[in-house]
Formats: sequence, structure tokens, C-alpha cells
Amino acid sequence: MKGLISIKKLLKITAAALLTVLILLISAFFLYTSIYYKADDTVVIALNKDIKSGLAKEGQHSIIIPARTQTDTALIFYPGAKVEAEAYYPLLSQIAEQGITCILVKMPFHLAVLDSSAADGIIQDMPEINNWYIGGHSMGGAMASSYMASHPNSISGLILLGAYPSGEIDKKKALVLYGTRDGILSREKLEGAKNVIPIEGGNHAGFGNYGKQKGDGDAFIQEDDQQEIAVNAILKFIQEKEQEKSE
Repeated sequence: MKGLISIKKLLKITAAALLTVLILLISAFFLYTSIYYKADDTVVIALNKDIKSGLAKEGQHSIIIPARTQTDTALIFYPGAKVEAEAYYPLLSQIAEQGITCILVKMPFHLAVLDSSAADGIIQDMPEINNWYIGGHSMGGAMASSYMASHPNSISGLILLGAYPSGEIDKKKALVLYGTRDGILSREKLEGAKNVIPIEGGNHAGFGNYGKQKGDGDAFIQEDDQQEIAVNAILKFIQEKEQEKSE
């Protein structure tokens, strides 16, 4: 009987210890995700204005930026880790102006790793789109690459900003853009990539509008300039891929 009581007591102590550890882990997670990079106020104001005028549509899980001209091509974009999705609105709105619908995904807790298959629902909800591209910034790019690796036949191309290709993908279908002042991206992981374009003077955070990122290098060019270069490269890449499919 005495031994049985001791076992019960040990089990209670173990259960209490495990519960304490679980509570600490959950608390640490919420503390970690509560601190993130927010979109610049000017971007939020511009986005809200465009939503009211119908130039953008905001949902619970995404922001849709319809192409200014009729199109059947779209780009799904995954934000970087702990970066508010709205920060990429200036970049994507420029792409939408040139005839490509853009879908900016709002990730749970601002972490694309928690919903790397978010593109599934978007593709299902937009049957009018025939040509799908996926891309992302930093961790968002890694998750976009992972998605393309598991959906090689439904995605026409991959666009990586401050990220590197991962998984079994056709490297010819991937475009990689990075700033030469990027202090976060591991350059050695770009080895083997086919379409790589360095942006002279750009940095890691310059693809979005959320301020300076910890560990990043100081950019020698403005965010607007870095994003303009990126937009032109992305449009050229998509145009080339669409032309290849039509030949």
C-alpha cells in the first residue's frame, strides 16, 4: 500500500512538472510572436484607402490585389517571419498594376512555417486563374519553395526574395533576388540556383516596408528603389515563363 501511494505521488509530481513546462513553452511562444515587425504607417494608410476604393480586398487570411487589367495569372506571396503582411503591399501593388493579380497571405502569428499550405485554399477559391506563381520573403520564401516542391504541376514559377530554393524543385523555374547588403541571408545556400539577381546596395528588409531588421546590413539604396528593381525582375521572369509555355 505504501509503495502504491508513492507511485501515485510521483505521478502527480510528474504531471504537475509537465504541465508547468507546457505552460512555460506556451508563454514563451506567445511572448516570441507578440514582438514582430509592423508595416509602416504610410503603407497601412495607403492600403486602407485602396480597400475603400476597391483596388484591394482584405479578408481574414489574405489581401487580394486584383490586376488592373484582365488576366488569368496570379502570384501568391508569403511574408517573412514575424513581419506583418501589409508591409509587402507597396511591392505587390506595383506588380498588380502590370496585370498580375497578387494575393498577400496573412500567416498565423506572422509565421509562414505555421501554414505553408495556405496556397491550397487560395487556388481553390480562384478557379478563374490558370497560371499560378508563388513567392515569398525570407522564411516565407522557404515555405513557398516547399509548397512548389510538393505541387510541381500546379505552380508555374517560384519567386524568392532574400531566400534560397529548398526542396526538389526545377531550379529554372525559380527566381532569386537578394540585396548585396543583406546581413541575414546565407549566400552559400544560393549555390546551384539558376536565376539569381543581386540588387546592388539593397538589404534584407528592403523588399518590404517595415523598417530596419535586427542583424540586417544598412542599405545604400532606398526601399522604393530596391522594390522597383525587384518588380521589374519579377515581371520579366513571369513574362518569360508564360512565353515558354505558349511556345
